[in-house]
Amino acid sequence: MPPRRAISGRSGEPRRRFAEELRDLRREKGLSLRQLAEVVGWDYSHFGKMESEESLGGPEVVQALDDFYGLRGLLITLWELARKDPTQFREQYRRYMTFESDAVSLWHYGPSLYPGLLQTEAYARELLEAGGLLGTELEQQVSARMGRQARLTAKDAPTFRAIISEPVLRRPLRDPSAWRDQLTHLLKVSEQPNITVQALPLAIGLHGLDKTDVMFLRLPDSRTVAYTEDDARGHLIEESAAVERLQVRYDRVRDLALSPEESRQFIMRIMEEVPCDPVST
Repeated sequence: MPPRRAISGRSGEPRRRFAEELRDLRREKGLSLRQLAEVVGWDYSHFGKMESEESLGGPEVVQALDDFYGLRGLLITLWELARKDPTQFREQYRRYMTFESDAVSLWHYGPSLYPGLLQTEAYARELLEAGGLLGTELEQQVSARMGRQARLTAKDAPTFRAIISEPVLRRPLRDPSAWRDQLTHLLKVSEQPNITVQALPLAIGLHGLDKTDVMFLRLPDSRTVAYTEDDARGHLIEESAAVERLQVRYDRVRDLALSPEESRQFIMRIMEEVPCDPVST
């Protein structure tokens, strides 16, 4: 086992520490990225992205490196710490936003929330307030979210498919009129030629994405990346094999969803159940 390295200030940044360790381990072996790829497998560019902090890689590749270097799980531990690093998730979200602004095609599935690109201002505000935002920060976040939606009506607007689960459609807002407005907004945007909205009825049962909000983005260079999100954090996925596995699960959900026209009828039936009485104060 290689000797333990001295702890430096950079050890407080798990993602950077992980990349530093990968570089040092490879150099101690006297290997180039291409030589490492020949011995361990995977494309050499993948190792380059991991060493430059562009990607953390998946558990399979990290386990292979751990075995190759004889670290008995220590590299896996560093990888797990890097994945939990809050600074990483902020950086991933910034990177995701860049991808979203450049994407030529997007497709989303939401088991818990409407995609930000289809939220009304009232829905976004109540959602962000529930997450603890207040005052100026709240208004800035709402404004930013509404600003992102201009991408869908621009001259070079990307195509966008949104599959929305029935519980999301039925989850009320504090003000029934705001709830109705959100459903009406879905119907309106679904008339745009570049936007497809599909509803996923609860009756279809369990499927492969029951707890995963996911957005896929096709980029101008023909790459596809994915971004998954839960209440705690988001995760940007760029490794092609991992994206493809997630895409297979998405395709199964799409096959189970109602057609666009059936979805419109489904949403209108839900609207009939929304209370018409104003909110009591």
